[in-house]
Amino acid sequence: MAQVLTVKDLSVRFALHESEVTAVDGLNFALEAGETLAVVGESGSGKSQAFMALMGLLAKNGSVSGQALLGDVDLLNLSKTALNEYRGRDVAMIFQDPMTSLNPALRIKQQLAEVLVRHKGQDAKEAERNSIAMLERVGIPEPAKRANAYPHQMSGGMRQRVMIAMALLCQPKILIADEPTTALDVTVQAQMLDLFKSLTDDFGTALVLITHDLGVVAGVADRMMVMYGGRSVEKGTVDDLFYDPRHPYTLGLLHSTPHIAKRAARLDPIQGLPPSLEHLPKGCSFNPRCAFAFDRCIAERPPLTEAGPGRQKACFYEGPMAYGKVA
Repeated sequence: MAQVLTVKDLSVRFALHESEVTAVDGLNFALEAGETLAVVGESGSGKSQAFMALMGLLAKNGSVSGQALLGDVDLLNLSKTALNEYRGRDVAMIFQDPMTSLNPALRIKQQLAEVLVRHKGQDAKEAERNSIAMLERVGIPEPAKRANAYPHQMSGGMRQRVMIAMALLCQPKILIADEPTTALDVTVQAQMLDLFKSLTDDFGTALVLITHDLGVVAGVADRMMVMYGGRSVEKGTVDDLFYDPRHPYTLGLLHSTPHIAKRAARLDPIQGLPPSLEHLPKGCSFNPRCAFAFDRCIAERPPLTEAGPGRQKACFYEGPMAYGKVA
């Protein structure tokens, strides 16, 4: 498959009153057409800020460096005006809470049609027809009726489907979904994940799924990138990382995830808290919480290195990692 996005040495920094904090530190990854990349980690690991930077949506005190190549166009070097032409058309993003993204004063059809008028040059009637067709495509019943509704007249699951429809109207090359199932009940979550899978298959869109929930990842993603303390600490296929994790943090996340086949099994959460990005520990930032840490982990920061075919890890430990060893 062809690569649609190549990110090189992406760093995001925020200026504070008397210091600067690095929220994303030297991130590298690539996306292929039609694949799903899951970006996982606890809150504060830098997942969302990395992709907010790609979309040009950082807070005013934020700055970004590195490259994000969409074809031969570097998204990080575009002016706001130029970036607006790519946002929505080539790269679209779905946020966690659709109520903060939808205009409460406009009907659904107005908000969807605006995307097609702006990016595709369609007239109002054509844009409305295509918007209703996309609402039907994402599984909204009676789409013509729902198109006349206001956001507050729809359920959370319906609003999330509206956001997906809006993101897909221009058939973007990349769709970024930031915690898209967090506020939904389990049944609706399953429906949303099935929808994502069918849409990437049908449109050939590359999907980035940002989540802290490994249960969401299992049936949808092709590859996984685990982030901790602003860095990527492990990468590989979902099967590789689920069945043979090479980083203690990945192992800890897996061990903290409820498993339907092991209802009686006791969850074993990762002890301690994620680090403050202002005061990262010396050496490996995970070492204070790691059951496998040794002297080198405290003295040196492990680089991201090859750990097998198509796999990378940022960890010095090379021994076996049994679930029971997680602290």
